[in-house]
Amino acid sequence: MHELSIASAILEAVQGEAVRRPGARLLKVGLRVGELAGVEPEALSFCFDSLVRGTELEPLTLEIETRPRRQLCPECGRTFRVVDYSIVCPDCGAAGTRCIGGNELEMVYLELEET
Repeated sequence: MHELSIASAILEAVQGEAVRRPGARLLKVGLRVGELAGVEPEALSFCFDSLVRGTELEPLTLEIETRPRRQLCPECGRTFRVVDYSIVCPDCGAAGTRCIGGNELEMVYLELEET
């Protein structure tokens, strides 16, 4: 389960930021996960909660925003969301579309409270 190592890496980054802001209370970390990233959001949340429970970070929560797979049609320029694994452009029918989103795995924010 690589979600455990991802959760651990997130916490390392959060702890690094906590060192830079002594006395701040960490509240929430936001993550953006694309459907092509190979990460199961529920498993990642479970691992994150397990690693935080019983530590000085315990009030910290993880908020995950999932991102759909998106394609770009080079023929007509349309950007579209992939539905039922079809990468054919819904406007012009071109099959040679290119993936432009859905593979994200990034930490997007850290919410903290200064004391």
